[in-house]
Amino acid sequence: MVARGLFVVFEGGEGAGKSTQVSLAAERARALDLEVVTCREPGGTPFGEAIRAALLHGEGTSARAELLAFSAARAALVDEVIAPALGRGALVLCDRFTASTVAYQQYGRGLEAALVEHAIELATGGLRPDLQVLLDLPPARGLERAGAASDRFEAERLGFHERVRAGFLAQAADDPGHWLVLDAEAPPEALASAVWSAIEPRLPRS
Repeated sequence: MVARGLFVVFEGGEGAGKSTQVSLAAERARALDLEVVTCREPGGTPFGEAIRAALLHGEGTSARAELLAFSAARAALVDEVIAPALGRGALVLCDRFTASTVAYQQYGRGLEAALVEHAIELATGGLRPDLQVLLDLPPARGLERAGAASDRFEAERLGFHERVRAGFLAQAADDPGHWLVLDAEAPPEALASAVWSAIEPRLPRS
């Protein structure tokens, strides 16, 4: 990889507070006059937002079709938003990325690891986050915090969400140097401070 900005991803189950932490980190970075780009998955481009609507609010589909739809949205986001921003030296903060695919489609849906990894590689071209922040909490608590199910993933049975959580924790355990695991039930400002303490030393230096 050529010299680039910093790519930070926020991961976790339903109701973990990812969007809140993305906003707080972006606010702190902008106060330092850093260029910040925020995005979410699926989405972040017109093509990706159309896929998001179909995936979250459309009729159910097969696990394999779901994987490919997420991958198509991701490829557009990487090509049109993330890679150009990193090339400019920006701080990119993304709500979900490849770890969610492993957690939801591999652990949650039961797809083969090799199939999931191939789809990830095709969509990202090998791009990997510099830091992945896992906001972890028991799924029952997360679903309670999220409230009434607003999409078909939130409406899944508790066992599905337990498998998803196990998938996130397994990935973090396998690569601790690139993961920060936090208790999502801690106060938002305390979480934001911990996140920034992990981001700040990784920022590119001029």
